[in-house]
Amino acid sequence: MNIVWTIAAFFAALGPLIVFHELGHYAVARLCGVKVLRFSVGFGRPLVKWVRGRDRTEWVLSAIPFGGYVAMLDERELQAEPKSAAIPESDLARAFNRQSVAKRIAIVAAGPFANLVLAVLLYAGVNMVGIDEPRAVFSAPVAGSAMAAAGIDAPFEVTALDGEAIRSIVDLRWHLLKIGVDHEAAVLQVKRLDGPADADRRVTLDLASFETRDLESDFMQKLGLALLRPKPTIRDVADQNGPAANAGLKRGDRVVSIDGKAIDDVDALQRIVGASPGKKLQFVIERNGSMVTTSVTPIAAPVAATSTGSNAGSIAAPNAATAGRIGVQLGAQMQTVRVRYGPLDAIAHGVTQTWDLCVFSVRMIGKMLSGEISLKNISGPVTIADYAGQSARLGPLAFISFVAFISISLGVMNLLPVPMLDGGHLLYYFAEIVRGRPPSERFLEWSQRAGMFLLAGLMVVALFNDVVRLLS
Repeated sequence: MNIVWTIAAFFAALGPLIVFHELGHYAVARLCGVKVLRFSVGFGRPLVKWVRGRDRTEWVLSAIPFGGYVAMLDERELQAEPKSAAIPESDLARAFNRQSVAKRIAIVAAGPFANLVLAVLLYAGVNMVGIDEPRAVFSAPVAGSAMAAAGIDAPFEVTALDGEAIRSIVDLRWHLLKIGVDHEAAVLQVKRLDGPADADRRVTLDLASFETRDLESDFMQKLGLALLRPKPTIRDVADQNGPAANAGLKRGDRVVSIDGKAIDDVDALQRIVGASPGKKLQFVIERNGSMVTTSVTPIAAPVAATSTGSNAGSIAAPNAATAGRIGVQLGAQMQTVRVRYGPLDAIAHGVTQTWDLCVFSVRMIGKMLSGEISLKNISGPVTIADYAGQSARLGPLAFISFVAFISISLGVMNLLPVPMLDGGHLLYYFAEIVRGRPPSERFLEWSQRAGMFLLAGLMVVALFNDVVRLLS
């Protein structure tokens, strides 16, 4: 079922992006007066075909779904097919090759541009609805990390970076990523979680020694920015006559510590309670913003009876016949913030997000070519499908954000100056403007072959990376 879900999410993400891309080419071609012969989603053998419009355009769904194309009337294409009929005199002016360079540039650029516009619209929609993101709150940094070296020794929250407010950990990670690539310094506004309200301080992270290859791992962990794990929360007091109920524990209480030992996660609580049947434990809990201290004595219960993960005390010592149980169901609620914008700000932020990702993508491609970043960062269809499935499980807003990101990637990739891609054709047209005449047919033929070879090599690398990720 997971595979089916992943495949469905993959095509739900990629299909509309391909259609939107080709519709960009199609719409501008029609506006420029070019006759469109075929609009195909996919390559290879047509599975479904119908003819519509005054120009009798073929609309095709083809067998290989990874891409698409818009075939326009072009004298050069007919010259390559000796058996084809000549273009009627009335249609000569509508041939693509007879259009001005400006029109040809507009038609070719329209596909990638459509993908970027779609990304702006999708991000704007998500920004208006609003999405819950984890707050930028972190555990005390580990020794040797940049944050520890800056003197931070307790849980903290980052509220601003270089004077700009930080709304969530997603926001912080993106800003640090851009700064880290430039090997610059970042000035963080930090607030201790256990200190007074005015205990803010500035911390400078010098990322001059930041290695770009660190981007391939969790670089925030290395900087000492480990997300603060939520304290265990009591979802329900399951046993109304059990130790928890008798001690006054209530639904929604967050367990902060037991016998002075900080409780960072559900597993820690279960281990302590499970190993303490009959022993009085002092719980410190957070309730409605206040700290409450109470004593709880776990009862001894057979291990088999407490083996479900829902009850505190389900983890016993090895070979123990009994384990402590207090009669509650546990959960852990991440500290989140609702990131939301008004209509105009949502659109403006969508434009900014799209532009930043475009620039960042181009820079990362450049660093791959220079060897600063490994080629293992190139992802293929398997990885994209996996991420599509994961984002779809997180909810519609996460999936829409993922689709917007892939739309940007598709737009940027097609603008690369590689023959066979839209960017390669644009390079030809700009060369034509400079030289005053188009490149020779022989040059075009050999460059197309080189472009095909390069794209095939990239596909092999991407598929290899996909296989390695699956095996690991």
